[in-house]
Amino acid sequence: MTSTPYTVNDVMTKRVIAVEPAATFKEVVTALERWKVTALPVIEGEGRVVGVVSEADLLPKEEFHAHRPGLIEQMRHLGETAKAESTRAEDLMTTPAVTVRPDTTLPQAARIMADRHIKRLPVVDGDGTLKGIVSRTDLLKVFLRPDEELADDIRREVVDPLFPVSHSRVKVAVTQGVATLTGQVRDGDLIPVAARLAQAVEGVVDVRCQLTTAAAA
Repeated sequence: MTSTPYTVNDVMTKRVIAVEPAATFKEVVTALERWKVTALPVIEGEGRVVGVVSEADLLPKEEFHAHRPGLIEQMRHLGETAKAESTRAEDLMTTPAVTVRPDTTLPQAARIMADRHIKRLPVVDGDGTLKGIVSRTDLLKVFLRPDEELADDIRREVVDPLFPVSHSRVKVAVTQGVATLTGQVRDGDLIPVAARLAQAVEGVVDVRCQLTTAAAA
């Protein structure tokens, strides 16, 4: 009933800064600082993503800078100590990279970020070629949609199809992303459905459903 959901392709950044596997430690740090990002895709060939190098991958260099870890410490932190001695992106990066496709929905992308505790996801096509990058901030862009646009979507995608007879009695108002539905409808069983579908409209922060059932709508 509702329109096609927003996907990563709708909000991703298409101009992506990436590095090659041979990039040096200093080149990676310089790129992170220059472009004000926390992670960079590592690409090879025609742009195939082979890993991601992040601030977390670089920190062991500083962590173990003042002292060389002993054997026991090396055994406990094999990954970190190995990265502390690395000087190229291919040895520093996390691989395989966690990526998404352009048609991944925003909730799916958000779930991946939460589950994997990462802030940015490279966006790749079927061949693994880099097409963009999507960040947590990008996923929040839908909440910048104008209130009037949200109200129009709720009326067109929810109210009109659900209540073809009594839709003219329903008022939809959206303020700061919070949608309020008021009025009387014929089928009271559809009121919870209306609230759920309105909440599913991309950009809606919350729904206050105050619809009531009319004896004859």
